[in-house]
Amino acid sequence: MDERKKMDTSLIFFSQLNMCESKEKTFFKLIHGSAKEEASKEAKIRAKEKRNRLSLLLLKPELHEETHGSRSGPPAKATRVAPEEAVIWGESFDKLLSHKDGLEAFTRFLKTEFSEENIEFWVACEDFKKSNDPQQVARKAKAIYEKFIQTEAPQEVNLDFHTKELILKSISQPTLHSFDAAQSRVYQLMEQDSYTRFLKSDIYLDLIEGRPQRPTNLRRRSRSFTYNEFQDVKSDVAIWL
Repeated sequence: MDERKKMDTSLIFFSQLNMCESKEKTFFKLIHGSAKEEASKEAKIRAKEKRNRLSLLLLKPELHEETHGSRSGPPAKATRVAPEEAVIWGESFDKLLSHKDGLEAFTRFLKTEFSEENIEFWVACEDFKKSNDPQQVARKAKAIYEKFIQTEAPQEVNLDFHTKELILKSISQPTLHSFDAAQSRVYQLMEQDSYTRFLKSDIYLDLIEGRPQRPTNLRRRSRSFTYNEFQDVKSDVAIWL
């Protein structure tokens, strides 16, 4: 009888051991499986981060320069203008715009004031007047109107209502003179307002002194005069690029 009890007890004990072992195996499988999943997730994350870093390294250099430039302003360039030439630009606005380097320096200055749309519009009008066939005239006129003239245009220039209306009426059948009035008014604005500040700017002073050009700091946008303030100003716009 005692022997039977001992056998029963042994069977129960071994049965419990088997059950514990089974539970432990299940537990370790779960833990091991979870660890594998975590390791797999971490590997995927690391691979994704590596791909992102690689993508950044492969970005074109000009994109990096653009980002840097948007923070610190236009980058400095090695001076290549003779001081004697730069001095001539101070004689008149016409002489400044008639020289390629003068136009470039003035454009760089306007960018520091966030008003480069004025010179870009003026240059676009100069190019427009060189159009030599009706289709080209129509295409360029539409592009200029949509970029600089219409309300909420990406680079809308400051024009009075009357001038805008004249352009709007002629835009369906444009001629080489469709933007003459607007171009003249923008010219007056730059000559009377921006040009005088340009002559006092570091950009111009560095040129006439023959100093290397420095990085330019962006300033708050200056107050733009409305063209009605120049109604009585007569400007000779005889010299164009």
